[in-house]
Amino acid sequence: MQDSRSKLYKEVLDRALAAQDLVVSLRRQLHATPEIGFELHQTSKIIEEALSKLPLKLKTAVGKTGILAELIIDEKLPWVALRADMDALPMNENSGETFTSKNPGAAHMCGHDAHSAMLVGAAHVLTQMKGQLKRNVRFIFQPSEEALPGGAPAMIDGGALIGVEEVFGIHVWPLLASGKIGICQGPAMAQPDTFEIEIFGSGGHAAVPQLCVDPIIVAAQLIQTLQTLVSRNSDPLKSVVVSVTKVHGGTADNVIPERVTLGGTIRTFESSVQVATERRFREIVESLPKVFGARAELIYHQGYPPLINDLRVGERCAKLAADFLGQSEVVYPADPVMGGEDFAFYTKQKPGVFVFLGNFDEAVGAKFMCHDPRFKVDERIFSRGVSLHSLFALSL
Repeated sequence: MQDSRSKLYKEVLDRALAAQDLVVSLRRQLHATPEIGFELHQTSKIIEEALSKLPLKLKTAVGKTGILAELIIDEKLPWVALRADMDALPMNENSGETFTSKNPGAAHMCGHDAHSAMLVGAAHVLTQMKGQLKRNVRFIFQPSEEALPGGAPAMIDGGALIGVEEVFGIHVWPLLASGKIGICQGPAMAQPDTFEIEIFGSGGHAAVPQLCVDPIIVAAQLIQTLQTLVSRNSDPLKSVVVSVTKVHGGTADNVIPERVTLGGTIRTFESSVQVATERRFREIVESLPKVFGARAELIYHQGYPPLINDLRVGERCAKLAADFLGQSEVVYPADPVMGGEDFAFYTKQKPGVFVFLGNFDEAVGAKFMCHDPRFKVDERIFSRGVSLHSLFALSL
């Protein structure tokens, strides 16, 4: 049995290494032509062309610009799903790469170009190893991971999970050394709720504040008080993050404005904690401004659900990765992350696991966090990503 596993691992890795140049070239092409949200027309076309050379059944325009590519062994067999996100971020790039973004206001600063390219690489490997598969494979290329409502629900509506037993995803991750694998046990990423608060006061001359209701003072008190959601209203053993990230108000140094706008995010892992935090948040926003004679209007958006790795699938994946790469290359259980990920919609319906693929090596400039304009991907890790996708599909 050990010999057969070793032979399988070697074949997968050899084929992944053989696909390395293809994966790098495709990733750089996608990186140079980033698109945002669901408007991934060129991105989808590039990936479709790469997949069209393989013996796959393609379904395009899923969820507007998504792609489902199917490797069918036997229609009677169950399916395994492998997913990559394709969209870029609405920001500019400052990475210094020779293949930097050609599209102002759009940049692949989260590695989705790498995710898509690695999944195409896995499609190459698995079509070559079709005779060793015991499940049909569905490759999910998804738009709009970066913004609500997310592209995952649209892909699911388009049939991404029909007949699927398990689902697998990978994200390049700068908090791990390049090539290392991180797998969380259970909760992996948080629910990222967002909010916007508009505070209404009574403006006037800054020299006579007693004749005004200053919304800036109310905003300052509100920002401070909202932090008690973490320090005084939540169980210290439960994770909660409350961050006010936007403050807008005022136009002149001698004018007290009529209104101030705040915005930000709340992150939680557990449903009960989310419900309690949102309830208390609403109470504070409604009541505190009244103390000052002001009022506030709240727009609250519940984000993606928490991403929860299936315990059984996660443990199996961790053992598989350790067997393939060596125990020292696998961090299990890895620490969960307060970021959000709409892969959660897949794992909410099917057992699955979301894996972090290390992407930190200062020697190659891969040292910045995702969403940083200087973010870079260490392309040497691609063979590991391709191999893990492939082995997950091959394993039972």
